Amino acid sequence: MKLVKDIDNNQNSKKISDKEAEEAFKTILLWMGEDPNREGLLETPKRVVKAFKEYFKGYKEDPVQVLDKTFGDVDGYDDMVIQKNISIQSHCEHHMAPIIGKAHVAYIPNERVVGLSKLARVVEVFSKRLQTQERLTMQIANTLMQSLDAKGVAVTIDSTHQCMTMRGIKKEQATTVTNYYLGQFKEDLSYQNRYLRLISNSKD
Repeated sequence: MKLVKDIDNNQNSKKISDKEAEEAFKTILLWMGEDPNREGLLETPKRVVKAFKEYFKGYKEDPVQVLDKTFGDVDGYDDMVIQKNISIQSHCEHHMAPIIGKAHVAYIPNERVVGLSKLARVVEVFSKRLQTQERLTMQIANTLMQSLDAKGVAVTIDSTHQCMTMRGIKKEQATTVTNYYLGQFKEDLSYQNRYLRLISNSKD
């Protein structure tokens, strides 16, 4: 089965040094009307570069490799495995504003299971990139389905987009929910309905 091929968005661009990035942030501070040489801002470009490395570390991580190790000693367990309330901190690709929410992930194993922490890790890898919520939901589901050779996968994301709450239309209470189903979750509504019922019991 063909695995998800991750696109390296930097493959055609030259390596940018930390110093060059810091100079770019100094330019942005000037554009804002600030003085990057005043005491409170002297170290800000360096701090922002360090923060951005954390925000977008997913570009340097391989979600398929995260799922490389699986376990077969599960006594034939073949029902869904659900992990609820996985926290998400991402950034939208349109305004680079934060996306804050939670993900619910389920898969139906095909003889082998993966370590529980790896499900949250895959969510983390894809979240730490510029994203749309729709693509993020699909990337997580497709990677789990293909890497685990699962019988089915379901992914739900419920999040707040600060490009909507802090700017633009400014609807502070608006949340966005996306769902994506593969395999038995898509073909058999009984699985899908049971999954939705179980995640609906999640605590806020």
